[in-house]
Order: sequence, then structure tokens, then C-alpha cells
Amino acid sequence: MRILITGAAGFAGGYAIRHFAGRQGMAVHAAKLPQERIPEAIQKLCTVHDADLTDAEAMRGLLHEIKPDCILHLAAQSSVALSWKRPAMTAQVNVTGTVNLLEAARALERMPRILSIGSAEEYGVLKPEQCPVGEETPLHPGNIYAATKAAAEQLCGVYVRAYSLPVICVRAFNHAGAGQSTQFVLADFCRQAAEIALGMREPVIRTGNLTVQRDFTDVRDIIRAYALLLERGSAGAVYNVGSGRAQPLSALLEEIRALSGVHFRIETDPQKFRPAETPLLCADIRKITADTGWAPEIPLHETLADMLRHAKEEVLHASAP
Repeated sequence: MRILITGAAGFAGGYAIRHFAGRQGMAVHAAKLPQERIPEAIQKLCTVHDADLTDAEAMRGLLHEIKPDCILHLAAQSSVALSWKRPAMTAQVNVTGTVNLLEAARALERMPRILSIGSAEEYGVLKPEQCPVGEETPLHPGNIYAATKAAAEQLCGVYVRAYSLPVICVRAFNHAGAGQSTQFVLADFCRQAAEIALGMREPVIRTGNLTVQRDFTDVRDIIRAYALLLERGSAGAVYNVGSGRAQPLSALLEEIRALSGVHFRIETDPQKFRPAETPLLCADIRKITADTGWAPEIPLHETLADMLRHAKEEVLHASAP
């Protein structure tokens, strides 16, 4: 069985490659941009292809070459903060790129199953009584990234209805793990804490809005959910993937403080605030559990401990002569 993973050089991509490479009879094909790098240890687990999702001809050629049985579509511009700064690029990757993939897939003699990864940000601002939020809740995206993901999801639905392309959509809630970019909040906190613990910065952690509440899941549990949805999910359906529990960022920062064993002050940084913020996101995961049996298994304190260890290793490596 052949799987194509788009966005394979990204944070979740590496975890996905490792997961699927460990399954018997699975040939893993990993697509990335030419300028991106996949670590050598992960490259050994898959066949790597350079392909730009926004190049329609390149995507047709890639899928014709591989003829995948299934596609895990991770490729995206996934930073909310960056989407405010580069809206056109975000739309080009997240919307046009998805159309190019869908067109290439439906041109194949045997159309592959596709899992297209969207975001909980698509829900927009929710009232407390709407949480945990179910998949039937109307979407009201409140930022550019979320709007592009909602558009991509709608396009996937059109391809299911018009061409019977077997696409399953995910609204992924926040996930975290070792190796995540410091563009994302928990990785940023862990990196700052690691630098403080190693005496490489003053004992101050700079933050954005700590009152927002988010539903975090370990990335390894997220990838396991994606694998189960590729096997058992219903074509045309949308699934939430998250923990089902929201926590304020302030509480997560306090857990990082306890795990790191360092004392630090907290200062707000205006540069870390977004033009618009979603105060609360929490997933109702009954649908994915009913259809696949999935539930998260890795506790968040274990995820944070892994992230802190990794951040310290990275800081030490970067500072080595």
C-alpha cells in the first residue's frame, strides 16, 4: 500500500512518516518543497519527492508517478500570526494548493482516499455553552488562516459530491510535541524556559494573551487519529481531532515552570498579540471515537516534559562551538 504525505518536512510530517513507516506493507512517499529539509534519519524511512503544492502540473506529475492508495494532506501555511502578515501566500498554499491536489487525485485511474487536515480555528469565536464544540456547529473563521482552511474544507466537500472523490476532512485542535517550531505557543514557552534553565537568558518569559483557552493533544496521538481516519473514516465527513479538554495558556505556562524547575517572571509582549483572538476552543470528539475507536492516550504533562528536554538539547547544540 502506498501513502503520500504532503507537507512532510513540517512538524507533524516527521511524526507521520515514522508512524506509517512502522506499519507492515506500507510504502511511504513524502512530498516537500525543494528548499525544505527532512532529517536524514527520517529520510531513510520513506521516498522523498520535491514538489510545490501550488504548481498544478507538478502535483499531477507527482501523483501520476506514485499512484498513491491514500494521501495524508498536511501541507499548509499553518501559522495564524504569519497569515496576518502574508494573507495572499496563505491563500495560495491552503486553498489553491488543495485544489491542485484534488484535481491531480481525481485524474488518476483509481482515486486515492484523502485525509485533508483543517483546523479548529475554522469555528471562530465560540460561546462557553458551545464547548465542547461539535462538527455540526456553523463555521465563523476569525482570522485569515482559519478562513483559508474553511474554504479548503468546502472545496473538498464539492469534490466528494461532484466527483465521488473519497475525501475525509479533519478539524484539528492544537497539538504539540518535541521539535515543534517556536512560532507555536507551547514550543515558544519551552524554548524560553530552556534558555533560562541553562543560564542563557534573563529569567523572564515573554508571552501574548494568556487568558485564551486551548485544547492541546500530543502530536503522536494526533497522527494515530489520522491513520485511523484514513482506514475507517467516512468519505465526505468532517471530524474533530482533539483532547476534549481546554486549558488556559496561563495554566500550561505554570506547568512548564514546575517541570523546568526554574523561577521566572512573566511579561506580556505586544508583538505576540494577534489582531483578533479566539478566546476558547475545545473539541467534542464523540464522532471520531464512535467511528474509529480513537481517544488520546498521552498526558499533556508528558508532552511538555518531552518538549522541554528537546528544547534544552537544541539550545545546547546551537551554542556548541
